[in-house]
Amino acid sequence: MTLNLCILAPNRIVWDLEVKEIILSTNSGQIGVLPNHAPIATAVDIGILRIRLNDQWLTMALMGGFARIGNNEITVLVNDAEKSSDIDPQEAQQTLEIAEAALIKAEGKRQTIEANLALRRARTRVEAINAIVLTDSLMDLAMDKVLLLAKASLNNSIVLIRFENQRQK
Repeated sequence: MTLNLCILAPNRIVWDLEVKEIILSTNSGQIGVLPNHAPIATAVDIGILRIRLNDQWLTMALMGGFARIGNNEITVLVNDAEKSSDIDPQEAQQTLEIAEAALIKAEGKRQTIEANLALRRARTRVEAINAIVLTDSLMDLAMDKVLLLAKASLNNSIVLIRFENQRQK
């Protein structure tokens, strides 16, 4: 089963293809979306969008907006978006350095806020390029390790509860 993902910027259609899964940066954290996800509308933060196509993950830099999820359709309206493959690494790094310098030089509340936003956008573009793209087998391995850690943590909790019960007797 797949999801239809449509990403729209003010001047173009950025993406309109079926995907297996996405991980979206929202104002309240990241959310993963699989087929048959519960309907939701959310604000999209400046951040990375991870897209899974079969056994391959792609990344995209999103510059804030809104998303609507329901009936295996995801519509994302963004201020701007760039596929990581379309971002020039040298230009992105240079923009990041300029944004960092602008923040240091910022005077007053308005300039500081604008410089912080420019810095977040520049960092997101660099992060999109440098994002580690995991294949399904690497993702499965990572999830196995997380499950083992969770199981070990659960076992430790059970041991502690038993220990506390023994102490109380």
